[in-house]
Amino acid sequence: MLPPATANPREIDVTTTLTERLQSAKSCVIDYCHNFDSAPLAQLESTLAKFTDRSYRWRGSHPFHSLTGPQAVVEQVWKPLKTSFTSLQRRPDVFFAGVNDVQISSNDGSDRGDWVCQMGHFMGLFDHAWLDIPPTHKLAYIRFAEFHRIHEQRITETALFIDLLSVMRQAGHYPLPPATGATFMVPGPRTGDGLLYSPCAAESGAKTLALVNRMIQDLSAANQRAAESNDNAVPREVLASCWHEDMLWYGPEGIGATYTIDRYQQQHQYPFRYNLTGKTFNGHVARFAEGDYCGFFGWPNLTNQATGGFLGLPRSGTAADMRVVDIYRRDNDKLAENWVLIDLPHWLNMQGLDVLARMRQLLGIEKL
Repeated sequence: MLPPATANPREIDVTTTLTERLQSAKSCVIDYCHNFDSAPLAQLESTLAKFTDRSYRWRGSHPFHSLTGPQAVVEQVWKPLKTSFTSLQRRPDVFFAGVNDVQISSNDGSDRGDWVCQMGHFMGLFDHAWLDIPPTHKLAYIRFAEFHRIHEQRITETALFIDLLSVMRQAGHYPLPPATGATFMVPGPRTGDGLLYSPCAAESGAKTLALVNRMIQDLSAANQRAAESNDNAVPREVLASCWHEDMLWYGPEGIGATYTIDRYQQQHQYPFRYNLTGKTFNGHVARFAEGDYCGFFGWPNLTNQATGGFLGLPRSGTAADMRVVDIYRRDNDKLAENWVLIDLPHWLNMQGLDVLARMRQLLGIEKL
């Protein structure tokens, strides 16, 4: 659970040291969560407005996409969610902050501010239809990852990724073939130390970020070799240079989780590499680390085309975008755990498959 809120978030001074600055950004997000999560529906908009600036930008996975301002975010996202799930709780497993490692050159101020990430589950009683998904009247969980950019003690930007397909599965309306990996409620870090409410040594975060960047570079080099040789195989030793042998990879619903390097390659990496083509890396919006944890997201990270087989689906030939979140835990000099969310409903929708629309048709809510 989140620690107690501060008495008044606006009284926190913006300091000059990096540690104090990141702690100030964390305090802003903690105070926001405490106030917003406990606010009644009628006060959600005013509460969100207290913690955001005038140009507040919000990004969310399908079907929400991009929104601007507290009113739109509350009316389209939070009110429906809080109405559908009784006694909704936020249960984070990972919480950390950092300075964006992505070089941004813009005139809109998007390169200013520090970032805070939290990841875990929302949990509540699924009592009323959400996005027309029929309620179960039972306990349900919504896997999420959330990123906030903080500037001058205000949230200027938020990205919220949720695992929509998991909610559909819990409600008995899963729209895809069986996953290649395992499906279950995704756990937090094996070490139980993912909530970095206290400061961490800067050297530790720098080491984690350097390792993640090296891993990205290794995969980029492997992709280049694959393009030149027309062979999508990735030598096992490429992964082993940055990953522990007993790595844990927690993929999104539709793909599932895998364990150990060998099973990761078998159950995710090769289905992904062999059944998708025309891969274009579009970069990240934010990438940062603190302590043993690192996270990033893109909008979108990747563009690719399905050649048939990925998610058990046929070839589409249509370029589609993948919005991806990766959160990592470093253990000494290698990566040990990786939590991944992919906005698969958006990727499918770009190819003509709207999983919510098809569900509504099957339920008789929309005509075929």
